Amino acid sequence: MSDEAAPGYVRVRLDLSYDGGDFHGWAKQAGGKRTVQGEIEDALRTVTRSRETYELTVAGRTDAGVHARGQVAHVDLPREVWAEQNGKLLKRLAGRLPRDVRVWALREAPVGFNARFSAVWRRYAYRVTDNPGGVDPLLRGHVLWHDWPLDVDAMNEAARRLLGEHDFAAYCKKREGATTIRTLQELSLVRGDDGIVTATVRADAFCHNMVRSLIGALLFVGDGHRPPDWPGKVLAAGVRDSAVHVVRPHGLTLEEVGYPADDRLAARNKEARNRRSLPTAGCC
Repeated sequence: MSDEAAPGYVRVRLDLSYDGGDFHGWAKQAGGKRTVQGEIEDALRTVTRSRETYELTVAGRTDAGVHARGQVAHVDLPREVWAEQNGKLLKRLAGRLPRDVRVWALREAPVGFNARFSAVWRRYAYRVTDNPGGVDPLLRGHVLWHDWPLDVDAMNEAARRLLGEHDFAAYCKKREGATTIRTLQELSLVRGDDGIVTATVRADAFCHNMVRSLIGALLFVGDGHRPPDWPGKVLAAGVRDSAVHVVRPHGLTLEEVGYPADDRLAARNKEARNRRSLPTAGCC
């Protein structure tokens, strides 16, 4: 995966959003399952009248059912295609894409930009309500119903113990050869005037199921089934705990992806590709 477009190609940044309810996640899959990547690549091929599929690289691969408001991707297009299409490509995509996915901006990316490896953080929101009557029918595809009253203060106390750089193996679905060390930069919860509790989760990167597992642990604290120090103890143990549930995906939305200044892109790409390890304590 290169940080530069091949000769004769232009790297284009796409800013997009989608309702994940009817998608089998972001990434293309065998068997013809409907995915966000597949829909956008098919639309690009159609509107550029190309026989070639121009493959997208995304900032964060979302799972089936997860939504995105501020997703970012890039695609390398032949220079002549970009020159011909760039003034009308956005509108043509709007006419070709299904209603549950939209591309909002297309622009030539700065030198060294890589939607995945250049990112310095991703910010998600998870929305849940403990209203005894359930979820507003108009929000049912984006808000989880939890049928126990939630103590948001206790959840925030537990969340603070999880911040920083850790091995999040206890909250991740393990993938062969992949590290589970991440830096959790923000984890906080606020109850809105409508009663919906929104958890903001920001990290340099996330491993598989990490956000939904963290929220599952905090809900157990919020409803009184576990004390505020329990999620931190699970983290320190470093192994999956059967009491940590991976909550349903529809409450989760990728809100925003952050990138460094253009002159920091190359350095960031190199950092992101390095396999991480936690610092070890000194001998003395």
